[in-house]
Amino acid sequence: MKKKKIIIAGGSGFLGKSLIQHLGCEKYQYLVLSRSHHVDTEDVAYVKWNTDELFPWYKKLENADVLINLAGRSVNCRYTKQHKEEIYNSRLQSTAILQKAIKMLNKPPEVWINSSTATIYRHETLRPNTEAHGIIGKGFSVDVAKKWEACFFDESLPATRKVALRTAIALGAQGDVFTIYKNHVKMMIGGRHGTGNQMVSWLHEKDFAGIIEFVIQNKEVRGVLNAAAPNAVKDKQFMECFRKVLQVPFAFPLPAWSLKIGAFFLRTEPELILKSRWVFPERLLQLGYRFHFENIEDALQDLYDKTKKAKKLRTPMNWEFA
Repeated sequence: MKKKKIIIAGGSGFLGKSLIQHLGCEKYQYLVLSRSHHVDTEDVAYVKWNTDELFPWYKKLENADVLINLAGRSVNCRYTKQHKEEIYNSRLQSTAILQKAIKMLNKPPEVWINSSTATIYRHETLRPNTEAHGIIGKGFSVDVAKKWEACFFDESLPATRKVALRTAIALGAQGDVFTIYKNHVKMMIGGRHGTGNQMVSWLHEKDFAGIIEFVIQNKEVRGVLNAAAPNAVKDKQFMECFRKVLQVPFAFPLPAWSLKIGAFFLRTEPELILKSRWVFPERLLQLGYRFHFENIEDALQDLYDKTKKAKKLRTPMNWEFA
Protein backbone atom coordinates (compact mmCIF):
# COMPACT_ATOMS: atom_id res chain seq x y z
CA MET A 1 0.00 0.00 0.00
CA LYS A 2 1.35 3.40 -0.98
CA LYS A 3 1.98 5.65 1.98
CA LYS A 4 0.22 9.00 2.18
CA LYS A 5 2.56 11.97 2.16
CA ILE A 6 1.91 14.39 5.02
CA ILE A 7 3.49 17.85 5.21
CA ILE A 8 3.65 19.32 8.71
CA ALA A 9 4.53 23.00 8.92
CA GLY A 10 5.95 23.80 12.35
CA GLY A 11 6.06 20.08 13.06
CA SER A 12 9.26 19.95 15.11
CA GLY A 13 7.50 20.96 18.34
CA PHE A 14 5.61 18.86 20.88
CA LEU A 15 2.39 18.48 18.89
CA GLY A 16 4.19 17.63 15.66
CA LYS A 17 6.34 14.98 17.30
CA SER A 18 3.36 13.56 19.14
CA LEU A 19 1.32 13.46 15.94
CA ILE A 20 3.99 11.49 14.07
CA GLN A 21 4.43 9.10 16.99
CA HIS A 22 0.71 8.34 17.26
CA LEU A 23 -0.06 8.13 13.53
CA GLY A 24 3.01 5.98 12.95
CA CYS A 25 4.95 5.32 9.77
CA GLU A 26 3.12 2.27 8.44
CA LYS A 27 0.59 4.28 6.41
CA TYR A 28 2.22 7.71 6.30
CA GLN A 29 5.49 9.37 5.38
CA TYR A 30 6.26 12.84 6.69
CA LEU A 31 7.97 16.00 5.62
CA VAL A 32 8.38 18.60 8.35
CA LEU A 33 8.83 22.28 7.54
CA SER A 34 11.02 23.72 10.28
CA ARG A 35 12.97 26.91 10.87
CA SER A 36 15.90 24.95 12.31
CA HIS A 37 18.04 22.10 11.00
CA HIS A 38 17.11 18.48 11.79
CA VAL A 39 18.50 15.14 10.68
CA ASP A 40 16.26 13.09 8.40
CA THR A 41 15.09 9.62 9.42
CA GLU A 42 13.71 6.81 7.28
CA ASP A 43 10.13 8.11 7.37
CA VAL A 44 10.55 11.75 8.43
CA ALA A 45 12.33 14.30 6.27
CA TYR A 46 12.96 17.91 7.25
CA VAL A 47 13.12 21.05 5.12
CA LYS A 48 14.08 24.50 6.35
CA TRP A 49 11.48 27.15 5.58
CA ASN A 50 10.46 30.65 6.48
CA THR A 51 7.26 32.61 6.04
CA ASP A 52 8.86 35.45 4.08
CA GLU A 53 9.55 33.71 0.77
CA LEU A 54 8.37 30.65 -1.12
CA PHE A 55 11.49 29.29 -2.73
CA PRO A 56 12.63 26.56 -2.64
CA TRP A 57 10.62 24.79 0.06
CA TYR A 58 7.16 25.21 -1.50
CA LYS A 59 7.98 22.67 -4.26
CA LYS A 60 8.07 19.97 -1.59
CA LEU A 61 4.29 20.33 -1.24
CA GLU A 62 3.77 19.02 -4.78
CA ASN A 63 1.90 15.67 -4.79
CA ALA A 64 1.44 15.72 -1.02
CA ASP A 65 -1.80 14.20 0.26
CA VAL A 66 -2.14 16.24 3.45
CA LEU A 67 -0.91 19.61 4.72
CA ILE A 68 -1.03 20.30 8.46
CA ASN A 69 -0.06 23.73 9.76
CA LEU A 70 1.01 23.81 13.41
CA ALA A 71 3.18 26.92 13.13
CA GLY A 72 2.75 29.64 15.73
CA ARG A 73 4.74 31.35 18.46
CA SER A 74 3.91 30.17 21.97
CA VAL A 75 1.37 32.33 23.84
CA ASN A 76 3.07 31.44 27.13
CA CYS A 77 4.58 34.91 27.49
CA ARG A 78 3.75 38.45 28.58
CA TYR A 79 1.58 40.21 26.04
CA THR A 80 4.03 42.98 25.29
CA LYS A 81 3.80 44.86 22.00
CA GLN A 82 6.68 42.85 20.55
CA HIS A 83 5.28 39.50 21.70
CA LYS A 84 1.84 40.35 20.35
CA GLU A 85 3.32 41.12 16.95
CA GLU A 86 5.23 37.84 16.99
CA ILE A 87 2.11 35.88 17.96
CA TYR A 88 0.07 37.52 15.18
CA ASN A 89 2.77 37.25 12.51
CA SER A 90 3.77 33.66 13.21
CA ARG A 91 0.17 32.53 12.64
CA LEU A 92 -1.00 34.86 9.90
CA GLN A 93 2.17 34.82 7.80
CA SER A 94 2.57 31.04 7.89
CA THR A 95 -1.07 30.55 6.90
CA ALA A 96 -0.93 33.16 4.15
CA ILE A 97 2.25 31.86 2.55
CA LEU A 98 1.02 28.26 2.61
CA GLN A 99 -2.11 29.45 0.82
CA LYS A 100 0.07 31.16 -1.77
CA ALA A 101 2.19 28.04 -2.15
CA ILE A 102 -0.81 25.76 -2.73
CA LYS A 103 -2.07 28.00 -5.55
CA MET A 104 1.25 27.51 -7.36
CA LEU A 105 1.14 23.70 -7.29
CA ASN A 106 0.09 21.43 -10.14
CA LYS A 107 -1.16 18.79 -7.70
CA PRO A 108 -1.95 20.40 -4.34
CA PRO A 109 -2.78 18.53 -1.10
CA GLU A 110 -6.26 17.04 -0.92
CA VAL A 111 -6.80 18.42 2.57
CA TRP A 112 -5.30 21.26 4.57
CA ILE A 113 -5.72 21.12 8.36
CA ASN A 114 -4.86 24.40 10.06
CA SER A 115 -4.45 25.08 13.75
CA SER A 116 -6.85 27.39 15.53
CA THR A 117 -7.72 27.67 19.21
CA ALA A 118 -10.63 27.12 21.59
CA THR A 119 -9.68 30.47 23.11
CA ILE A 120 -11.71 32.08 20.33
CA TYR A 121 -14.81 31.62 22.51
CA ARG A 122 -15.70 33.92 25.39
CA HIS A 123 -15.07 33.25 29.08
CA GLU A 124 -17.94 30.83 29.74
CA THR A 125 -19.20 29.14 32.92
CA LEU A 126 -22.90 28.62 32.14
CA ARG A 127 -22.94 26.41 29.07
CA PRO A 128 -20.51 24.88 26.57
CA ASN A 129 -19.65 26.52 23.27
CA THR A 130 -20.39 24.45 20.19
CA GLU A 131 -19.38 25.27 16.62
CA ALA A 132 -22.96 26.26 15.78
CA HIS A 133 -23.90 28.10 18.97
CA GLY A 134 -20.61 29.23 20.47
CA ILE A 135 -20.19 32.88 21.42
CA ILE A 136 -16.99 34.50 20.17
CA GLY A 137 -15.22 36.48 22.88
CA LYS A 138 -13.24 39.72 22.98
CA GLY A 139 -9.66 40.65 23.71
CA PHE A 140 -6.20 40.02 22.28
CA SER A 141 -6.17 36.20 22.22
CA VAL A 142 -9.65 36.11 20.67
CA ASP A 143 -8.63 38.65 18.04
CA VAL A 144 -5.63 36.50 17.12
CA ALA A 145 -7.89 33.48 16.63
CA LYS A 146 -10.44 35.42 14.56
CA LYS A 147 -7.82 36.86 12.23
CA TRP A 148 -6.08 33.47 12.00
CA GLU A 149 -9.26 31.75 10.83
CA ALA A 150 -10.17 34.64 8.53
CA CYS A 151 -6.76 34.35 6.87
CA PHE A 152 -7.22 30.59 6.48
CA PHE A 153 -10.72 30.69 5.02
CA ASP A 154 -10.22 33.94 3.08
CA GLU A 155 -9.64 32.23 -0.25
CA SER A 156 -11.20 29.10 -1.72
CA LEU A 157 -8.89 26.39 -2.99
CA PRO A 158 -11.04 24.21 -5.28
CA ALA A 159 -8.80 21.14 -5.08
CA THR A 160 -8.10 21.37 -1.35
CA ARG A 161 -10.68 21.11 1.43
CA LYS A 162 -9.95 23.14 4.53
CA VAL A 163 -10.44 22.23 8.19
CA ALA A 164 -9.59 24.49 11.14
CA LEU A 165 -9.16 22.82 14.52
CA ARG A 166 -10.18 24.95 17.50
CA THR A 167 -7.98 22.96 19.82
CA ALA A 168 -8.37 22.98 23.60
CA ILE A 169 -5.48 22.52 26.04
CA ALA A 170 -3.50 19.64 24.53
CA LEU A 171 -2.16 17.23 27.15
CA GLY A 172 0.85 15.09 26.26
CA ALA A 173 3.39 13.14 28.28
CA GLN A 174 6.18 15.34 26.90
CA GLY A 175 4.12 18.51 26.61
CA ASP A 176 4.77 21.67 28.61
CA VAL A 177 1.24 21.92 30.05
CA PHE A 178 1.22 18.42 31.55
CA THR A 179 4.78 18.78 32.84
CA ILE A 180 4.14 22.15 34.51
CA TYR A 181 0.95 21.00 36.22
CA LYS A 182 2.60 17.75 37.31
CA ASN A 183 5.52 19.60 38.88
CA HIS A 184 3.19 22.03 40.64
CA VAL A 185 1.20 19.19 42.16
CA LYS A 186 4.38 17.47 43.37
CA MET A 187 5.39 20.75 45.04
CA MET A 188 1.98 20.83 46.73
CA ILE A 189 0.85 23.98 44.95
CA GLY A 190 -1.61 22.09 42.79
CA GLY A 191 -4.78 23.25 44.49
CA ARG A 192 -7.46 25.24 42.70
CA HIS A 193 -6.53 28.34 40.70
CA GLY A 194 -8.54 31.42 41.66
CA THR A 195 -12.08 30.33 42.48
CA GLY A 196 -11.49 27.01 40.75
CA ASN A 197 -14.85 27.36 39.00
CA GLN A 198 -13.44 28.22 35.57
CA MET A 199 -13.94 25.42 33.06
CA VAL A 200 -11.00 23.53 31.60
CA SER A 201 -11.48 22.07 28.14
CA TRP A 202 -8.73 19.61 27.32
CA LEU A 203 -7.60 17.04 24.76
CA HIS A 204 -5.37 13.98 25.12
CA GLU A 205 -2.53 13.85 22.58
CA LYS A 206 -3.82 10.51 21.24
CA ASP A 207 -7.13 12.13 20.39
CA PHE A 208 -5.37 15.06 18.73
CA ALA A 209 -3.76 12.54 16.38
CA GLY A 210 -7.02 10.61 16.14
CA ILE A 211 -8.94 13.71 15.06
CA ILE A 212 -6.29 14.52 12.45
CA GLU A 213 -6.56 11.01 10.99
CA PHE A 214 -10.37 11.16 11.12
CA VAL A 215 -10.33 14.37 9.09
CA ILE A 216 -7.89 12.86 6.57
CA GLN A 217 -10.02 9.76 6.06
CA ASN A 218 -13.45 11.43 5.93
CA LYS A 219 -13.63 13.58 2.82
CA GLU A 220 -16.92 15.23 3.77
CA VAL A 221 -15.33 16.94 6.77
CA ARG A 222 -14.55 20.62 6.22
CA GLY A 223 -14.87 23.92 8.05
CA VAL A 224 -14.40 24.48 11.79
CA LEU A 225 -14.13 21.69 14.38
CA ASN A 226 -13.89 21.97 18.16
CA ALA A 227 -10.97 19.69 19.03
CA ALA A 228 -11.69 19.01 22.70
CA ALA A 229 -12.74 16.05 24.82
CA PRO A 230 -16.52 16.05 25.41
CA ASN A 231 -16.22 16.26 29.20
CA ALA A 232 -14.75 19.57 30.31
CA VAL A 233 -14.25 19.96 34.06
CA LYS A 234 -13.90 22.78 36.52
CA ASP A 235 -10.37 23.81 37.41
CA LYS A 236 -10.74 22.50 40.96
CA GLN A 237 -11.83 19.09 39.62
CA PHE A 238 -8.99 19.11 37.11
CA MET A 239 -6.44 19.69 39.87
CA GLU A 240 -8.12 17.16 42.17
CA CYS A 241 -7.73 14.50 39.48
CA PHE A 242 -4.08 15.46 39.05
CA ARG A 243 -3.49 15.02 42.78
CA LYS A 244 -5.30 11.68 42.77
CA VAL A 245 -3.20 10.35 39.90
CA LEU A 246 0.05 11.54 41.48
CA GLN A 247 -1.10 10.38 44.93
CA VAL A 248 -0.62 13.80 46.49
CA PRO A 249 -3.25 14.17 49.24
CA PHE A 250 -3.13 17.97 49.58
CA ALA A 251 -2.00 21.05 47.71
CA PHE A 252 -2.28 24.73 48.56
CA PRO A 253 -4.84 26.71 46.53
CA LEU A 254 -3.60 29.70 44.55
CA PRO A 255 -5.86 32.78 44.74
CA ALA A 256 -6.17 34.97 41.66
CA TRP A 257 -4.01 37.76 43.11
CA SER A 258 -1.10 35.37 43.70
CA LEU A 259 -1.41 33.99 40.18
CA LYS A 260 -1.24 37.50 38.76
CA ILE A 261 1.91 38.24 40.76
CA GLY A 262 3.43 34.88 39.84
CA ALA A 263 2.58 35.36 36.17
CA PHE A 264 4.38 38.71 36.18
CA PHE A 265 7.60 37.19 37.50
CA LEU A 266 7.30 34.11 35.27
CA ARG A 267 6.80 36.40 32.27
CA THR A 268 3.46 34.92 31.31
CA GLU A 269 -0.24 35.88 31.44
CA PRO A 270 -2.73 34.83 34.18
CA GLU A 271 -5.42 34.54 31.49
CA LEU A 272 -3.90 31.21 30.47
CA ILE A 273 -5.10 29.73 33.78
CA LEU A 274 -8.00 31.94 34.85
CA LYS A 275 -10.02 32.13 31.63
CA SER A 276 -12.94 29.70 31.57
CA ARG A 277 -12.68 27.69 28.35
CA TRP A 278 -15.74 25.52 27.86
CA VAL A 279 -16.07 23.97 24.41
CA PHE A 280 -17.95 20.91 23.23
CA PRO A 281 -16.99 18.84 20.14
CA GLU A 282 -20.51 18.69 18.74
CA ARG A 283 -19.55 18.34 15.08
CA LEU A 284 -16.95 15.63 15.71
CA LEU A 285 -19.46 13.54 17.63
CA GLN A 286 -22.14 14.08 14.98
CA LEU A 287 -19.68 13.03 12.28
CA GLY A 288 -18.92 9.82 14.18
CA TYR A 289 -15.55 10.40 15.83
CA ARG A 290 -15.04 8.23 18.93
CA PHE A 291 -12.73 9.63 21.59
CA HIS A 292 -10.02 7.48 23.14
CA PHE A 293 -10.12 9.56 26.32
CA GLU A 294 -13.36 11.21 27.44
CA ASN A 295 -12.59 11.27 31.17
CA ILE A 296 -9.88 13.56 32.55
CA GLU A 297 -8.72 11.14 35.25
CA ASP A 298 -8.18 8.37 32.70
CA ALA A 299 -6.30 10.78 30.44
CA LEU A 300 -4.01 12.00 33.23
CA GLN A 301 -3.38 8.47 34.48
CA ASP A 302 -2.36 7.34 31.00
CA LEU A 303 0.04 10.25 30.58
CA TYR A 304 1.55 9.82 34.02
CA ASP A 305 2.08 6.12 33.41
CA LYS A 306 3.91 7.01 30.19
CA THR A 307 6.23 9.41 32.01
CA LYS A 308 7.03 6.77 34.64
CA LYS A 309 7.72 4.18 31.95
CA ALA A 310 10.00 6.59 30.08
CA LYS A 311 11.85 7.36 33.29
CA LYS A 312 12.53 3.66 33.94
CA LEU A 313 13.92 3.23 30.42
CA ARG A 314 16.51 5.97 30.85
CA THR A 315 20.03 4.72 31.47
CA PRO A 316 22.38 6.17 34.12
CA MET A 317 24.26 7.92 31.29
CA ASN A 318 21.01 9.52 30.08
CA TRP A 319 20.39 10.81 33.59
CA GLU A 320 23.90 12.20 33.89
CA PHE A 321 23.54 14.38 30.83
CA ALA A 322 19.79 15.10 31.01
